Amino acid sequence: MKIIGLTGGIGMGKSTVAAAFRRAGIPVFDADAAVHALQGRGGRAVRAIEEAFPGTIRDGAVDRAALRAVALPDPAAMRTLERILHPMVRAAERAFLHRARRAGRRVAVLDIPLLLETGGERRVDLVLVASAPRAVQRARVRARRQMTDAQIDTIVARQMPDAEKRRRAHVIISTGLSRHHALRRLKRLIQELQP
Repeated sequence: MKIIGLTGGIGMGKSTVAAAFRRAGIPVFDADAAVHALQGRGGRAVRAIEEAFPGTIRDGAVDRAALRAVALPDPAAMRTLERILHPMVRAAERAFLHRARRAGRRVAVLDIPLLLETGGERRVDLVLVASAPRAVQRARVRARRQMTDAQIDTIVARQMPDAEKRRRAHVIISTGLSRHHALRRLKRLIQELQP
């Protein structure tokens, strides 16, 4: 089975790319969705996060805004949070790949925002980077999320620069020109992956 590592910075268009793979019938593991499930009501990470970050749990789930306010500006707190979440996300990823192999899938996608930052490229056959100009990126993040410019800057600063991700990619999908342009390029790629 060929494993595609999909990555890109916040607001770069990974969701559009992942949706195109899903529409083509290719299974996609969404690391962000895995984190949301782990932090949701009854999620496996809730107790550990409450112990590490008291006061960030509301009604049995992580209050993401409260956790972001505590952890995002503090690199040591972010490392603590990553030590809690990353092993759990990797376990979910392994289970996803096991199911895809058992189902006889020829291609599977791992949508992981920090793929390159965490050395995840060693676990994939091809690195695909979604990329857009910085102004487009910031406009997308502002439109979709309840974040201040300072919070956006902090997240972008934690991520590998887009130019470096592009340099390390096997394939780049430019999502800043138009949705049609990006989807046309993706359609060709998907056809190549599924002869």
